[in-house]
Amino acid sequence: MKTRRRSPSRSKNSGLTTFVRVARFGALAAMALGLASCAIAPSSSSRYPAKSDARPHEGVATAHRLPIHGVDISKWQGDVDWASLRQAGTKFAFIKATEGGDHIDSKFHENWQAARRAGVPRGAYHFVYWCRPAHEQAAWFKKNVPADPDALPPVLDVEWNGQSVNCPKKVPREQALAMIDLMLREMEAHTGKRPIIYTDITFHKEILEGEFNDHPYWIRSTAAEPHVRYNNRRWTFWQFTTTGRVPGVKGDVDRNAFYGTDNQWRMFVASACDPRDHSRLKPQGICRDMDAVQTASIDE
Repeated sequence: MKTRRRSPSRSKNSGLTTFVRVARFGALAAMALGLASCAIAPSSSSRYPAKSDARPHEGVATAHRLPIHGVDISKWQGDVDWASLRQAGTKFAFIKATEGGDHIDSKFHENWQAARRAGVPRGAYHFVYWCRPAHEQAAWFKKNVPADPDALPPVLDVEWNGQSVNCPKKVPREQALAMIDLMLREMEAHTGKRPIIYTDITFHKEILEGEFNDHPYWIRSTAAEPHVRYNNRRWTFWQFTTTGRVPGVKGDVDRNAFYGTDNQWRMFVASACDPRDHSRLKPQGICRDMDAVQTASIDE
């Protein structure tokens, strides 16, 4: 190919133009990088600087100031480095165990044992399938989840699953409440601990308002504080993002916060009860004993 010779003045102007373009590109790139860093940077008030959020929402900023944070894990997180997860300040993990009456998460047993070895307090959760009888689901959970005295209370995950291919339907409120009641009682009998109820905004509004108030609630609210989305519901755990980033997990992971202080968290782990309910539920044999120091400082 024949090369066309340029005049000296044209070459000089071209070089200047190229320089300007490169400078502009560099400035834009630096700005973009800065914005990206801001997007995933943890809050300045966060106690866990190694953790972040790929898509932070200002509506849940107060969650970052709570002292006790954890994650929920299933097979979708792949291979988890539990030692790194703990080192990043993860204080608890809820691990998916079972769904319906015939499905077990393929990573459950691996995650269950690895979390224990790493020293991360963990609890197992069951995802309710509304097209399967409650007693069959309870039996499946008991068959596959060890009754580990050191585990956190189990979790019953109740939400509508409109994306399900086989069971997208909703059941009547009375039927849903009856199914939930049976599964909660069976899970408690199996583990010796009062189960936690996980739910989302829609299911709580349609089914759970005013119900099962003696159970700890773990609620999902990723764009606003819980009291904005949930009518008269006291919560113990708050799932505040589904796009969290935590050392030890590749990609997005749900991040969660406990409502209270470090001492209240120690009381929860020791008693398997929300400390706010201990004095009321302990006489019923629901909560384990706490030492006098913990009980005396229940509001600290």
